[in-house]
Amino acid sequence: MTLMQDRAGPRVDGMHLRPGAQLVTYPDSLGGSLREVRRLLDGSLAGLFGGIHLLPPFPSSGDRGFAPITYRTIDPRFGDWTDIESLARDHDVLLDVMVNHLSRRSEEFRELERHGPTASTAPLFLTPERVWPDGPPPAGDVARIFLRKARDPFSTITIEGTGEPLTVWTTFGTPDGFEQVDLDLAQPATRELVAGWLATLAAHGVRIVRLDAVGYVVKRAGTSCFMVEPDIWDALAWLRSVADRLDLLLLPEVHDVRPTHDRLAEHGYWTYDFVLPGLMLLTFETGDASRLADHLARSPERQFTTLDCHDGIPIHPDLQGIATSDEMRRLADAVVARGGNINHIMGDLPSGDVDVHQLNITYHAAMAGDDGRYLAARAIQLFAKGVPQVYYVGLLAGGNDHAAVTRTGEGRAINRHDYALAEVDAALARPVVQRLMQLLRIRATHPAFRGGLAVETCGASTLRLVRSAGRDRCTLRVDVGSGAMDLTVDT
Repeated sequence: MTLMQDRAGPRVDGMHLRPGAQLVTYPDSLGGSLREVRRLLDGSLAGLFGGIHLLPPFPSSGDRGFAPITYRTIDPRFGDWTDIESLARDHDVLLDVMVNHLSRRSEEFRELERHGPTASTAPLFLTPERVWPDGPPPAGDVARIFLRKARDPFSTITIEGTGEPLTVWTTFGTPDGFEQVDLDLAQPATRELVAGWLATLAAHGVRIVRLDAVGYVVKRAGTSCFMVEPDIWDALAWLRSVADRLDLLLLPEVHDVRPTHDRLAEHGYWTYDFVLPGLMLLTFETGDASRLADHLARSPERQFTTLDCHDGIPIHPDLQGIATSDEMRRLADAVVARGGNINHIMGDLPSGDVDVHQLNITYHAAMAGDDGRYLAARAIQLFAKGVPQVYYVGLLAGGNDHAAVTRTGEGRAINRHDYALAEVDAALARPVVQRLMQLLRIRATHPAFRGGLAVETCGASTLRLVRSAGRDRCTLRVDVGSGAMDLTVDT
């Protein structure tokens, strides 16, 4: 038996977060509206979740909410601010701010389209000449950029008033179209705009803000234009100064190698454990618990954990240095065999690297539809340090939605099924979901989870996790080879 670590439980500076996991859902995926989400949290899901991460409920022109047109209102298809305030009375509400970009359909960008550089909103949006003032971007610099679409991160529009072309930075989109236009966070006007967004959210009871795509907000010539140091720490420090005044907790969303998350933690930021989803899957594939045990032991307290989300299971670059290239490829092959699909990396890769950014599949399907293994994986997540988040499809142990992929042409739609209320009720009655709900209730109510975590390995395949606070103790034992799980609750 190997004892890995025993540390104190998480602390939240200046803020009390409610105990238990957080539910992650689109505003219309559990019954069609925010009001139905609230009804579920008051009814069948009562007492299971301390918080809720609502994926963007704002008016948007694309990317299922992640191309926000405005933060002033809630999309009326979902509800209004009173629904957010209602949820916030009993749950920690987490909303996204797309700090890197704004919709091309926004009032601010439409003003730029009409008037070009003379527009009052022109300072908000990033153009290449701000990064390369002496001329067009050199080919070598463009080659260094961490791309999220093919070729380059630029798009050209035609100014309506003059007919002249104008090139803007668009990290996301396709070579043929874009909906998200990058903001220039170095500009005072942009900072005033973003500060206003944060103030709006705080005024309506939001407690936590996820800084979506924050790693892209700094662009500097000759760099990857992703997590550019030390500039990124200045940008984050400014965001934190605004959030602190509003009593908001910031959660930077960054997909990168493990050392990047270590540096975020060293700078005092909460971070995501984006290693856990892929490493958990790999652990149950190999039957070797050692890497997962080491990861759980050294993880920071100030983290949010996931197994699944609206995007895919992170593989590259998140598992670099943790899983081998062959292991990443085998995971991809297994997911495809189980009905999933692959989200490939857009930028150029070094020779021999793995062209797998994310695995698109529901987590239940990724675990080969095995209820026992799936519940064991969830139990490990709930015992891990930090704040566990459970995606709504994962809560309902949902299967792959191939029809949604065909209908939308979006591979990620396989794990974005919209449940009618009757479907929710049917799913909640399934034994696997009932057992998961029992685990969630223990996580939300047992005092042992206010304390520390001890991680042990017993042989190659058995993981033993102990959460304890004083005399209160919960012990989880999982054989990752067979999927067998034993949970002991002491008070």
